[in-house]
Amino acid sequence: MLRKFIPFILLVLATVTVAQAPKKPNATEIYSQIQKLNFLGKVLYVAAHPDDENTKLISYFSNHYHAQTAYLSLTRGDGGQNLIGPELREKLGAIRTQELLAARNVDGGQQFFTRANDFGYSKEPNETFAIWNKEEVLADVIQTIETFQPDIIVNRFNHRTPGTTHGHHTASAMLSLEAYDLVKVKPSRVFFNTSWWFYGSHEKFDKADKSNLYAINANVYFPIIGKSNFEIAALSRSQHKCQGFGTTGTRGNETEYLEILKGKLPSSDNIFEGIDTSWNRVQGGAQIGAILNAVETNFNFKNPSIHIPQLIEAYQLIEQLKDEHWKTIKLEQLSRIIEACSGLYLEAVASTPYSTKNNTIDIAFETINRSNANVKLLNVSVLNNKTISKNTVLENNTNVTFEEKGFSIPSTIEYSNLFWLKERPTVGMYQVSNKAIRILPEEKLQFPVIFSLDINGKKIDFVKNLVYKINTPEEGETYTPFTLLPDATSEIVNKVSIFNANQTKEITVKVTTHRDNFKGNLELVTNPNWTIEPQNISFEITTKNDSKTFTFRVTSAKKEENSVVAAKITSDDSVFDQELIEIKYPHIPKQTILQPSEAKWVNLDIKTKGKNIGYIIGAGDEVGKYLENLNFNVSYLTPQDVTVEKVQAFDAIIIGIRAFNVLDELKFKNKILFNYVKNGGNLIVQYNTAHNLVTQEIAPFELSLSRDRITNENAKVTFLKSKSNILKSPNTITEQDFEGWVQERGLYFPNKWSSDFMPILAMQDDGEAPTNGALLIANYGKGHYVYTGLSFFRELPEGVSGAYKLLANLIALD
Repeated sequence: MLRKFIPFILLVLATVTVAQAPKKPNATEIYSQIQKLNFLGKVLYVAAHPDDENTKLISYFSNHYHAQTAYLSLTRGDGGQNLIGPELREKLGAIRTQELLAARNVDGGQQFFTRANDFGYSKEPNETFAIWNKEEVLADVIQTIETFQPDIIVNRFNHRTPGTTHGHHTASAMLSLEAYDLVKVKPSRVFFNTSWWFYGSHEKFDKADKSNLYAINANVYFPIIGKSNFEIAALSRSQHKCQGFGTTGTRGNETEYLEILKGKLPSSDNIFEGIDTSWNRVQGGAQIGAILNAVETNFNFKNPSIHIPQLIEAYQLIEQLKDEHWKTIKLEQLSRIIEACSGLYLEAVASTPYSTKNNTIDIAFETINRSNANVKLLNVSVLNNKTISKNTVLENNTNVTFEEKGFSIPSTIEYSNLFWLKERPTVGMYQVSNKAIRILPEEKLQFPVIFSLDINGKKIDFVKNLVYKINTPEEGETYTPFTLLPDATSEIVNKVSIFNANQTKEITVKVTTHRDNFKGNLELVTNPNWTIEPQNISFEITTKNDSKTFTFRVTSAKKEENSVVAAKITSDDSVFDQELIEIKYPHIPKQTILQPSEAKWVNLDIKTKGKNIGYIIGAGDEVGKYLENLNFNVSYLTPQDVTVEKVQAFDAIIIGIRAFNVLDELKFKNKILFNYVKNGGNLIVQYNTAHNLVTQEIAPFELSLSRDRITNENAKVTFLKSKSNILKSPNTITEQDFEGWVQERGLYFPNKWSSDFMPILAMQDDGEAPTNGALLIANYGKGHYVYTGLSFFRELPEGVSGAYKLLANLIALD
């Protein structure tokens, strides 16, 4: 593999987001890096999801002690909801991974993951382990501990209380402790980060025995940063934008509590008590410590470059250490400090944002030394494929720029993709054959450019990633990751198409080429019960990045069945069968995903009634788009569109998920919607959470939301009103229509409601009493108000036929 030469720990420790402008540390930031260089102690925080981490403690350990502090999130948060866009599942995991990296850039921590797939909510750990491969997740936790080698582990959750919180939460604590017993070098202490919340109330916590707890006044003030610890933590937590976790920082003393689980409770205010965190920790470290502690003590904020001779001396001594673990870490830290003190700027910019294998690009190099240090650029190695010799002295503040024209991209480099999505996942696990990277947040250096420099007589390599940048009038200098793409990608435009038996429809496929002069043949591949005409389409696209659409006539099978269809392009001896997905938000780097170019065809005898649907988009759901599969005319409404006149045009109005949580204007529009129902309209409200409702009046009658949910997607469903029209017209709903659901039945069901409501369905998870709040219908005036927590937003994109039929019946209510 191309990247074998890069030390594993370098990939782990890199924290600068490659798509952002390169960091140029100021003197204060350099000083902070030196403080961390002189502290040889580590803390690992362990939980289950993005947002579970206590950023207050991560920031505290990182900025107060200057310890290397990492967060191990067992999952990437793929199973949650998205408040900023329509991305769910693996695409949401991509966003949340980057938001975690952004959070760590703020609080000073590092980030790890396991291969566990966040399949959705589970109520206790046995349910979790029934879907995860427990042994594989445990192996990843062990790998993280053995790679990072923490002195202290802090668990966010209590391993002793299964069933009191998300099953993933308890599982994370259980696996942490199991891993502790199995690792070769054990951490000195393991804590549980408890709080009043785990005791049920502040009053109960105040009365609890705290003799086993370690109290930390964590909201210290950092004059060198100009912020309190909790102000930093709030900025960190606010990076979780897709979850709406913007947080206000606080000032003043606040206490965090840690319960000792393994090891000895410290007797002083030093949580590292009994652990040597100085350079004396490693054999041969005393001399290094003497040099580097003197640099820290006498640091020159006006001219950090005067310390370069001492830093180079320490670098040479660290190279001689026998302790490979600390040698690798400290060399990487020190090289960054030397780079910053020298004012070095090293950059390789591609002439295009993307390329294909065996194609050529131009690369522009910029190097500058903004110090009086003796620096010579020896050579530059590009993608481990070509070395450019320079032997050029870098004079103080004098730019040295050069170009490499017609650089050929090696065919051995893999296409740009999120590494955990390169292999087919299971419901519970991502598959990553390359063990060296499976616990990392991302592959940082897919396109490495190595600048070899001689600094004061010492050769040091600085590894950068090839980037692309442009200047825009709106944003100025803008960086995006350079990417390597297949020659062509395709997209079946409708990810789900609904057919009646033996029905013919036109299916559109969009083909995009990523090089010039591409010729190929396009075909759709599915099971033989479906007829596709023509069998293939020959095409030619002459211009790079151009797209063309092609249409096939597809006739469904004679019997009801679902079918997965794949688009395949053949060109000479090559096959291209992937879809390109790009995720773009201003707060994270652009994410490039290549996944199989597939769609689902649902052959279903379904009837609809009503034609015009008004859809108020909530928190990033695409239910309206999938309703278009049933030939409804869907108009997408903003709250401003909700007027007495406009709502009269619709046979039904559907309110998207969490709309009453995220659309503040709905508190002024709910009365119009209720009057719409009263005058004969049909209003369908999808799930909201009780927390942060913009108004308590989400229904014309009393309705109280809860956290009740059915997490087993196969949970038994009982019809409470089997003769109700909702189950009869225009489609007959049977138990079979609740087969094949994904991730869950539904969430945040009401648990109290007015007698005006009629519950339609009862369902229950194993070992629990039935809940009747999944689907409630009330007559109001001449119309119908429907509230449902059923997860239509998950089922429709998966082509679940029963979900389509049931929603069609809700729309047809009269």
